[in-house]
Amino acid sequence: MQLDRSASSRANDLKVGQGTRVLVTGASRGIGLALAELLADRGATVGLLARNAADLDALAERLPGEHVALPCDVADRAAVEQAVTSFIDQAGGLDLLIANAGIAHYGPFSQLPIERAEEMTRVNWLGTLYTVHAGLPWLLDRAEGHVVVVSSGAGLRSFPWAAVYGATKAAQRMFAEALRHELSGTGVGLTTVYPGEITTSLHDHERESLPDWYRPGESVAPEGLAVKIIDAVERDARDLYYPAIVRLLRIMHGISPRLGDRLLRVLRGGTSAPRID
Repeated sequence: MQLDRSASSRANDLKVGQGTRVLVTGASRGIGLALAELLADRGATVGLLARNAADLDALAERLPGEHVALPCDVADRAAVEQAVTSFIDQAGGLDLLIANAGIAHYGPFSQLPIERAEEMTRVNWLGTLYTVHAGLPWLLDRAEGHVVVVSSGAGLRSFPWAAVYGATKAAQRMFAEALRHELSGTGVGLTTVYPGEITTSLHDHERESLPDWYRPGESVAPEGLAVKIIDAVERDARDLYYPAIVRLLRIMHGISPRLGDRLLRVLRGGTSAPRID
């Protein structure tokens, strides 16, 4: 596709509120749940996409307003396409697409079952790819709207025991950075989100085996991040780092990986960067 350099590079302003049609993947827990609750409170119609149908039905019933429960595994391309089409048919369109679904399995790569590595790749990376691929044509056809890709601070600098998880998040980052430029002049904006440690259920299945550098006591609530994400959408922000220390990590690691390692040793201890070279 040829980029339209004659058009404004800024996407159309999107004010998220009454009547905004938003699809959120990973909507039943954590960041996705916080977003769904905030969007519903602001009067948006929310497509709630996650794997557990019972959780989604209960959430749709609890939220104020009318919303659409979309039981779906984002690792299944056909299921994602069907869910996106179903939401657009029921809501009458799409204004904001949030690719948030993700999973994590931490552990030394040499001991990580390859099936878990494949699962993270399918959900975190391919799930994002399928979601954006299914929803983007609807936004482009109307020449307005916004895409949000929820990556991770681990997509800026990957951590020991999280090599595959970091790789999937880096894939999201590279994809989103390029796509934002491809969308120049189309009326469609894109924001990439880089959360740090957020209080979610992401690691509930592996609490007893997390690496020493993981600091759950320093995690922050997802509700604050949800507010920041919607603000970033309305400003057509390129990216969002939350909490702010994540931006410092990007800067330091971008200048020199050694500087990034030094910062992480101070913040997370020696296991976050055990090689001194």
